[in-house]
Amino acid sequence: MSESRSNFLSRSIGWLRAGYPSGVPRQDYVALLGLLRRKLTEDEIREIARDLADQSQRAADPITTDDIEELINDSVLQEASPEDIVRVSAHLAAGGWPLADPPND
Repeated sequence: MSESRSNFLSRSIGWLRAGYPSGVPRQDYVALLGLLRRKLTEDEIREIARDLADQSQRAADPITTDDIEELINDSVLQEASPEDIVRVSAHLAAGGWPLADPPND
């Protein structure tokens, strides 16, 4: 992975933490990962999934990396409702998620 992609991935994790300062609620994972998939590679999504699972362990309703991997592998990501997309998009925008596409190295 190039340095610019690595920096973009690190910033993406920062944006997620800013948009979800208390952690990502379980009901937002499907829409969130679907939206991230538009800008990130599968490997980057999996790295973010590991980070989110680590953060989730402090939450009342933790989610594991295996849970997130199952969501990814089951293609549930394509089934997010329009309301889910709007809600998650608002959280990402609040965290400063970029509107421009990342570099394609």
